[in-house]
Amino acid sequence: VFNAETAELLSHHQVEIKQEFPREGWVEQDPMEILNSVYECVEKTCEKMKELNINIANIRAIGVTNQRETTVVWDKTTGQPLYNAIVWLDLRTQSTVDHLLEKIPGRNKSFSKFKTGLPLSTYFSAVKLRWLLDNVEEIKKAVEDQRAMFGTIDSWLIWSLTGGKDGGIHCTDVTNASRTMLFNIHSLEWDPELCQFFDIPMEILPTVRSSSEIYGVMVCFPVFESGALTGVPISGCLGDQSAALVGQMCFQDGQAKNTYGTGCFLLCNTGQKSVFSEHGLLTTIAYKMGRDKPPFYALEGSVAIAGAVVRWLRDNLGIAKSSQEVEELAAEVGTSYGCYFVPAFSGLYAPYWEPSARGIICGLTQFTNKNHIAFAALEAVCFQTREILDAMNKDCGIPLNQLQVDGGMTNNKILMQLQADILCIPVVKPSMPETTALGAAMAAGAAEGVEVWSLNPGDLTTVTCERFEPQINPEESEYRYARWKKAVMKSMGWEKSEAHTNGNPE
Repeated sequence: VFNAETAELLSHHQVEIKQEFPREGWVEQDPMEILNSVYECVEKTCEKMKELNINIANIRAIGVTNQRETTVVWDKTTGQPLYNAIVWLDLRTQSTVDHLLEKIPGRNKSFSKFKTGLPLSTYFSAVKLRWLLDNVEEIKKAVEDQRAMFGTIDSWLIWSLTGGKDGGIHCTDVTNASRTMLFNIHSLEWDPELCQFFDIPMEILPTVRSSSEIYGVMVCFPVFESGALTGVPISGCLGDQSAALVGQMCFQDGQAKNTYGTGCFLLCNTGQKSVFSEHGLLTTIAYKMGRDKPPFYALEGSVAIAGAVVRWLRDNLGIAKSSQEVEELAAEVGTSYGCYFVPAFSGLYAPYWEPSARGIICGLTQFTNKNHIAFAALEAVCFQTREILDAMNKDCGIPLNQLQVDGGMTNNKILMQLQADILCIPVVKPSMPETTALGAAMAAGAAEGVEVWSLNPGDLTTVTCERFEPQINPEESEYRYARWKKAVMKSMGWEKSEAHTNGNPE
């Protein structure tokens, strides 16, 4: 919960959600668990507000932000999901992608680039939805009976929170729609030709709205029988990376932010024109702040594995008990001692889009120990960001003079300093880490009919920031980056794409 005048964080609560890995390359979440975690967060935050003597009647609007691309199909008559949510970085759809490529002349992955801004990849929702329709009997049946609804997590939440099977609103916003591969980012409508190409029935798709308007109002929670926020409008909706761009106040052409979460997402605002990348970046909708407002576009580079590499060192290798400890291990050595780590666990995303790549650690000697591997893992996050920034500079022609950063991993000071060293530009981090939530709050508060939050640049509160200046000489930085690129080349072509994706969910 934020103060609409000062953008100050007043209260918050978070719950970690379980990821399930039913088999190699598969990543799922339980949509009911996601929904219940939202109920719980609302309840607990409202309790904290009362303890702070803040009247919750002052909460004027609710914004939703979500991990994009994650795909859910549910039954509108029972309100229940028909299968687990398939998470954005899930790889099971590789065979679906191969199958679809056969329908395209020259197997051209960029066949819909000028409509959608996206290449054909396992990453986007249409391919996940196609897999569900092909492999889950219950979903096929529900579509035939006209009981099925498709959505990304924002749609699932808004529908459930506004009444679910009793009149819930089935909608999404332009930023989430622009990640499905079914949406034309110029006409701002679902594209009949693409729906036909993926063979997806248009009646299961949500209505597409702007990122800032009243979609519906919150109904009483069945779980807690509490009406804490009953009747409060839900009036903001932005995919997480767009929300962070808004929360970082990157409203000017050429401003960019990088979010360090499970993955890394660098977005650069390109204003009201869509810029198409020659270097493997995505063109996506940044935001549309009201029904009658124009859409703004962004260039985006996505790295599949960032925070997840630290989690992997902790959970899979057991070389540290916490993320904090990974930072300490790296700090002890201050160098990777020539060791390079390419965490291509789910293939490589931007700028390569190479699903056949797999993770490698190379340059090992007898001297290498877990500290060096920890350092190399952090460095990998920074190198991946540098690759995307290089691509962006080529596409936009305006080199960035600083990078604004947010996300959980930015608490890691070693990582932030490394990032400045590897990019050779300052890295600027706001002292309030919840910029994604802030962006959703801004969109909700600015909506017509709510209007408690001004988005005029003059009225925006400047946020206090911490700056990290580059501290190594550029030659050293270039040398390390060149070695990293050599390691990336060695990580490619490990997998034949079909080998590990066959098989049904049963």
